[in-house]
Amino acid sequence: MRVKFRGVLVREALLVRGPSGWGEFCPFLEYDDAESAPWLACALEAAWHGFPDPVRSAIPVNATVPAVGAADVEGVLSRFGEVGAVKVKVAERGQSLADDVARVAEVRRLLPDAGIKIDANGGWEVAEALRALDALGRFDLQYVEQPVADIPGLRAVRLELRRRGEAVLVAADESVRRQDDPLRVAREDAADVLVIKAPPLGGVRRALDIIDRAGLPAVVSSALDTSVGIRAGVALAAALPALPYACGLATVSLMAGDVAEPSLVAEHGYLPVRDVEVREERLERYAAAGERQRWWLDRLARCYAVLAAAQQH
Repeated sequence: MRVKFRGVLVREALLVRGPSGWGEFCPFLEYDDAESAPWLACALEAAWHGFPDPVRSAIPVNATVPAVGAADVEGVLSRFGEVGAVKVKVAERGQSLADDVARVAEVRRLLPDAGIKIDANGGWEVAEALRALDALGRFDLQYVEQPVADIPGLRAVRLELRRRGEAVLVAADESVRRQDDPLRVAREDAADVLVIKAPPLGGVRRALDIIDRAGLPAVVSSALDTSVGIRAGVALAAALPALPYACGLATVSLMAGDVAEPSLVAEHGYLPVRDVEVREERLERYAAAGERQRWWLDRLARCYAVLAAAQQH
């Protein structure tokens, strides 16, 4: 990684190749086998079944600003090129609301016309979220993503914002992808927008079904993938009937390396809907050491067993 993001400076992924192309299996290291298995289902879908037909040829994307100091914001944004929207990480452990305000203010100063979203990753309690949104609301936010950790808290924040007449919307991420029932957040009126990642939901087709049944606008996001993983996110965004917000799929720009050439990166704020070419030389250059390879292959076998057991039921 060029900068620390989600607490990591190195991202690990396992690639699989099947008759339809490449798939990527990259659940975060702390996820157990049950939570990781849908990520493998997504990789297998990509490699063996390909993707649904697209309804658009390019995907609008936002820049992503990690929880860096305000002085570093311009350098981060410069890696994304021209964009019309920015997602800014807030509520970072060990930082203050003043840090968040300074970071968002700097984004707004540099990009006065951009759509700004903030992502708290569930880092606030309800009262903290409302206090933070009082301070951050003046920057004309499109939405706040996962301001609190649980669904009742999301609903409380959303209803209080509506009571106050605030325009900022509430988006749900972890409350969709890390729930046994990904439709609960919509059923309980706890969000205005869904932030959807294909891997934790088991693939592009299952994600499309969840979005359709939820009946809420969706934003497609990534999980610090290589270009192979981003291709699945692009396929999901390309197949949605409507795409009202820029997607969080430009994160290859945060990487210091990639397995594809050319990388799937944005051009003038848009990602093209295209397949990626994985290069053997890149695979060799970025190959993990033997111990890490064994760790991932063991994880692959365990998660495949989880998927197989689920199919038998």
